[in-house]
Amino acid sequence: MLSTTDPRTGTTTATDIAATPDGEVGAIADRAATAFTTLRQWSRDRRAGLLDALAAALEEHRDALVATAERETGLGEGRLDGELTRSAFQLRLFGEVIREGAYLEATIDHAGDTPMGPGPDVRRMLVPIGPVAVFGSSNFPFAFSVPGGDTASALAAGCPVVLKAHGSHPLTSRLAHEVLAEAATAAGAPDGTLGIVYGTRAGATLVAHPAIQAVGFTGSLSTGEILLEIIGRREQPIPFYGELSSVNPLIVTPGAAAARAEQLAEGLFASVTGSAGQFCTKPGVAFVPRGAQALVDGLAARARSAGGQPLLNARILASYGEIRERLISQGRATVLAEGSTDDRGFSVAPSVLEIDAADVTPAVTEEAFGPLVVVVRYDDVAGIARALDQVPHSLTASIHAEADETELVGALVEEVRDRAGRIVFDGYPTGVRVAWAQHHGGPWPATNTQHTSVGPTAIRRFLRPLAWQNAPESVLPFELRDADPGIPRRIDGVLSVPSVA
Repeated sequence: MLSTTDPRTGTTTATDIAATPDGEVGAIADRAATAFTTLRQWSRDRRAGLLDALAAALEEHRDALVATAERETGLGEGRLDGELTRSAFQLRLFGEVIREGAYLEATIDHAGDTPMGPGPDVRRMLVPIGPVAVFGSSNFPFAFSVPGGDTASALAAGCPVVLKAHGSHPLTSRLAHEVLAEAATAAGAPDGTLGIVYGTRAGATLVAHPAIQAVGFTGSLSTGEILLEIIGRREQPIPFYGELSSVNPLIVTPGAAAARAEQLAEGLFASVTGSAGQFCTKPGVAFVPRGAQALVDGLAARARSAGGQPLLNARILASYGEIRERLISQGRATVLAEGSTDDRGFSVAPSVLEIDAADVTPAVTEEAFGPLVVVVRYDDVAGIARALDQVPHSLTASIHAEADETELVGALVEEVRDRAGRIVFDGYPTGVRVAWAQHHGGPWPATNTQHTSVGPTAIRRFLRPLAWQNAPESVLPFELRDADPGIPRRIDGVLSVPSVA
């Protein structure tokens, strides 16, 4: 049987959850494939209703879900309550997305004369790709796990989901799946719309199963590479959407450091230590002007006065300790300040390390998943650029500057724009707004995809284009027939948008 551990105390308790055997994984994947034949035929309104029902079910069982997750993650009731609200919001937002219909990219080119001669009737839109495997993350038991954005966007696309429960919170995963599955059944969803498997081997077996047509993954680079290898051995390779590793450089200009040192120290420390530094968008490297002593002193003082925070599990604790030591021994960073902690559970103290920009190497820019930041002292933009060449590409890059530093900001933007998926100005990258304009992704090794995993356009990952040429109207999807379906469409090259009553 699998066990669960309270990271605040280190107490491990047996559960009644068994690792899913290979045969059962196959049966669950097959049920998802059968469910797909029905779910793909549902109208957009019906799928939106399903998402609304799932959101309502999460909220109805909020207290039990939050309490269970708190015992398994130690993230705190307030943080988890907000995360559950976010998860329900995501589900409802994707309901709005599919009701609007623009995501389909519906396009019609009627038969007729063209500059190259007579052309056939061609109609195209995006259709669901098939059953999707979703791997829950350790640091977001709701928003990036069983009821998270990958699940919401896949279901919105018309794809059944088979979830791989994260080993750090099996009870939370099971409860969330039970809540969602019961609501899906009540909404008329076919059996197999939502499945779940437990255990490392089960996850590997799931990815290899021919019924699975895409994988959504949030986790470590090493595990992501293992799953990519499994996909590469499949007879039919499939898309793998992985969010993997990110250092998220943050740059403070001389003007900002002089104008608001205390404010920057407070904001940076909060961003680095929020949820014990276990955000994929945590700023792990902060570029600070060499003379900005007040800012550095403020950051160090906060670290020294801070107590310990629990990491999510023993593996993360061990990895954090090993990486921190490598940053010092191999990366040549020095310890500027650290807090105090005790031996309870998986607790660690915040750490502030320091290094000169000229001394930055890849060994000092490894992601440390925990409350640690490396302060990089720089003299000029050229020094920042040389150091950034040693930083892996990231989900985000942040710039803090003053209004009169326009030329400098422009130069910094040029340095970071090809290294990150989101540029944050005068703010902190932790906290990813769920909005239409959001992009949560970045160049490798941050992700291996050009798509976002947050926001409405995340649905695009689980869709594929399909064209119909000279098709009889009876076989065309409703959205591609000549009658106005009430969604945005491009017809003979002209964008047609429904009028708002």
